[in-house]
Amino acid sequence: MNNKLTLVIDNQFFINVELFKALLNFSNVKIEICDNWQKMSFRNRSMVAGANGLIGLTVPVLKGRDQKGLFKLVKIDYRSKWQQQHWRTIVSCYNRSPFFEYYADSLREVIFQEYALLFELNLATLQWAIQCLKFSVNLTYTDSFLPQYPNFVTDYRNRFSPNNFQNIDQPVYYPQVFEAKIGFQKNLSCIDIICCEGPNTINVLQTGV
Repeated sequence: MNNKLTLVIDNQFFINVELFKALLNFSNVKIEICDNWQKMSFRNRSMVAGANGLIGLTVPVLKGRDQKGLFKLVKIDYRSKWQQQHWRTIVSCYNRSPFFEYYADSLREVIFQEYALLFELNLATLQWAIQCLKFSVNLTYTDSFLPQYPNFVTDYRNRFSPNNFQNIDQPVYYPQVFEAKIGFQKNLSCIDIICCEGPNTINVLQTGV
């Protein structure tokens, strides 16, 4: 761990595996909350793997495609039953994974808690992952938006998007539920690796085995 450097990340809905891995290498992590809303990002979506391939979990937001302004003010739209849909999808994807039963109750609680703001929900999903694995990280928030950071800060904001998240030469590998049928799927939601590897997740992220 590099105690001198800071990592800046975007605030994702169930952080993806490769960005999750980056958290372990920094003692200080800043979550960007002063940026504007961006379409086609992981701010309101996460990727899981089912028997037939990749599945996107998307949190609807008020104003939808017309959403503009600061990300931290974006409100979640509860008019559809997206929470029930997400949960059914997660159960179908992971109920046969080795550790789903250990984390199911706490995961369900996060998904069905009605947060007003997307930022709050995303933070809860990150805290869920951290608490599941019992590791320590100093999380703070940005207090202003900087287009670029100095060299002593590592900027991983928007490093992964739904359009490029699997463009990784040496991905974190672990056995997945449907790997025999659909092949190994790179850089999924942290839900995937936690349900598949449980307490061994940290070791996998650090060593790749």
